[in-house]
Amino acid sequence: MPSLRRDEARARAELLTVESYDIDLDLTRGEEVFGSVVKIRFFSSEEGAATFVELVPETLHRIALNGVDLPVGDLVDNRFPLSGLAASNELVVEADMRYSHSGEGLHRFTDPEDKLAYTYMMGFHDMASRVYACFEQPDLKAPVRLSVTAPEDWTVVANESGTRVSPGRWEFTETKPLATYFTTLVAGPYHSVYREHDGMTFGLHCRRSMAAYMDADADEMFEVSFGCFDKFHELYGVRFPFGTSYDQAFVPEFNAGAMENPGCVTFRDEAFIYRSAVTDTRREGRATTIAHEMAHMWFGDLVTLRWWDDLWLNESFANYMGFRGAAEATRFEGGWSNVVFNKMGGLAADQRPSTHPVSVELEVSSDALANFDGIAYAKGGAILKQLAAWLGDEVFFGGLREYFSRYGMGNASLADLLDCLSKVSGHDLAEWGQKWLRTTGPNTLRAEVEVDGEGNYTSVRVRQSAPADHPTLRSHHIKIGLYDLDGDVVVRREQVTVSVAGELTDVPELAGRPKATLLLVNDDDLTYAKVRLDADSLGALRTALPRLQDPVGRALLWSIAWDSCRDGELPAGEFLGLLRECLPAEPLQSVVDMLMMMARGTVIDQYLTPEERPEGLRGYAELGRALVAGAEPGSGRQLTGFRAQVSAASAEDAGTLKGWLNGEGAPEGLTVDTELRWSILARLCTLGAAGEADIAAELERDPSSEGLKHAATCRAARPDAAAKEEAWNIVLHDRELSNHVLRAVAEGFWRNEQAELLAPYVDRFFAEFPAAVDARMPWEKMHLTAAMFPSQVVDARTAELADAMLSAEGLAQEFRRTAADRLDDLRRAVRVREVADTVK
Repeated sequence: MPSLRRDEARARAELLTVESYDIDLDLTRGEEVFGSVVKIRFFSSEEGAATFVELVPETLHRIALNGVDLPVGDLVDNRFPLSGLAASNELVVEADMRYSHSGEGLHRFTDPEDKLAYTYMMGFHDMASRVYACFEQPDLKAPVRLSVTAPEDWTVVANESGTRVSPGRWEFTETKPLATYFTTLVAGPYHSVYREHDGMTFGLHCRRSMAAYMDADADEMFEVSFGCFDKFHELYGVRFPFGTSYDQAFVPEFNAGAMENPGCVTFRDEAFIYRSAVTDTRREGRATTIAHEMAHMWFGDLVTLRWWDDLWLNESFANYMGFRGAAEATRFEGGWSNVVFNKMGGLAADQRPSTHPVSVELEVSSDALANFDGIAYAKGGAILKQLAAWLGDEVFFGGLREYFSRYGMGNASLADLLDCLSKVSGHDLAEWGQKWLRTTGPNTLRAEVEVDGEGNYTSVRVRQSAPADHPTLRSHHIKIGLYDLDGDVVVRREQVTVSVAGELTDVPELAGRPKATLLLVNDDDLTYAKVRLDADSLGALRTALPRLQDPVGRALLWSIAWDSCRDGELPAGEFLGLLRECLPAEPLQSVVDMLMMMARGTVIDQYLTPEERPEGLRGYAELGRALVAGAEPGSGRQLTGFRAQVSAASAEDAGTLKGWLNGEGAPEGLTVDTELRWSILARLCTLGAAGEADIAAELERDPSSEGLKHAATCRAARPDAAAKEEAWNIVLHDRELSNHVLRAVAEGFWRNEQAELLAPYVDRFFAEFPAAVDARMPWEKMHLTAAMFPSQVVDARTAELADAMLSAEGLAQEFRRTAADRLDDLRRAVRVREVADTVK
């Protein structure tokens, strides 16, 4: 199907007003197809005009416009032309549609544990036409009346509340106007739990094999949901706009983390329903995601983007409000510290060749998915956080209330939002929007200090810089914190507010003040920028990190260290040493987990040379043991430390790993549960210390869908030529396996320990993979490319091969963008290694 162009969408929106959709789906036609009948009522501003409707049928049975049947053969490239429009029109389309196994359209999944089938709809961003015929663009919103015929033992949930009117037959209340990509249904023998709050019915749903795990956490998820619901009412001043029910469905093989369908949010079940022990980092992440999706009910759903180039606005806003909701309305302590690390993803994306303005003009809808990235989420969220801090809550949310009032149930653009905020604030935000949202690249803020002989500041200045190829300098409203060592702790002595503008900004308020142990630019993390410390503050880093009382301040220091490592300013070995020395004293579990992940996945696997890596792994395992030693039995910190020891284990540790599998030698209070068993087995397979018999035995213990995926990863991880070839062929050519199983195979393929065995696949990736992945659906292209790109083969030749491949014409946009970003990460790793070599 050709991707919808902006000019086509604009012309169709000017011509049509969609009055309603009546959708009737029949899910009783077997495992391959379902029936879809839709009646679309719409108006045309020009009688006799022509347009088109999108649909992707398996078989198109009938299409009739204003009672006249049209030739079904007129369907070309999944567009059906409609001509001779009347002022008022009725279009009826009857078709069989195919279930998907790619997480798009109406996805069907059979649970291997109990053989029960489940379905759910994912319409983003142009997949609704795989479920019913529609005018598929965000600014043709219309109410939807949904009816569903399903097996009698199934539950059906959708955007609005529904009623089972007869065995297997469900009818749903008409929705408020929705963009087509927000329509959804969740149908199957789902397990459900309901609670009442503030006049609403809240529902949680999952497949039956996960019921016990969801029930165990239901109280926590309802508590988070109710807290965020109340907080958003308080901040927005606008009642939840979509009926009296709010369902949250945890569904299998979902591509994204979650999707903000009004009144019926869908979540990836294995990411948020925990069948084994997890740290509070995962639980806090779930709370943030619940808040993020709920924030969309107002920003994105009540008021929807007019065209895909403002997609960022939905996600940036939900990113900011998700973290704010979790910080202010739940029990979790990471709060604003987590935003510091989230922002690092935006800074990383903003320094790549693929960087783009937060608000970028898109001419075709297919380009939207590629920009669903760290800039749309993390950078945009950080910028909105900064704007809210500058304007103040009363003004910021006053502007949002104006926005909701003007455009509720309709569509709007960035310009519309800025106009509302400008009206309420009294500031003309057009220039602010131009500098922050229409330009690329991050600024760096660096403290420059001079101190007299008595230890007092004579001068404090903030130097702002920008990359040469993105030279924009911006206004930053920041705070500078002065921290002193007071006994065994580092505490904030004072804080000053500074408006940074231009290349150099003086801070006269600090002249004559005693020099601080630590001077922290961007204290409280109010702006989006890279930050560097002055020389004395940098020298105090090891003193400050274990003793600093302010959690956001500590997170900022950790982020500065991490970013300096990425830029080659802090050698990788020194960064790992800083972790070993200071991380055991970090009280926030989420910070510990994020830094451990960065150290293992990036620093050890990419920034260290093959010769340095064994020592890096030994140090990482040592850090894991230190975390376990200092942890309470059964705590998240103990689990993090134990997982680190598993992931860093060498061939000499195989006996210890096998002992843990057999219940021998694990730390007191730690249960080697299902997920830990698979992690241990995956490491054993990577090391060549376990094989097919071990995998089969573990799969017999855990025959779940997650077990099947873990087994696929373990098989691909074996250091065996036949295993690698089999995995390669599955990822490139298999058309039967689902999206998640394919991803599991891909995630097991590359292993640093197997460099010689995998060497031929570097050339093969660049020669064979682009054409093979082109046949995949968009999400699969991105996920499989990210996993199969030879990121761990860090050398100039890999970069040269990638360059040559990306110079070719005709590459799929999702593949090209993902591969280009992986190439940039690889080049950064090469530079980090080169800088480290010059320092030695």
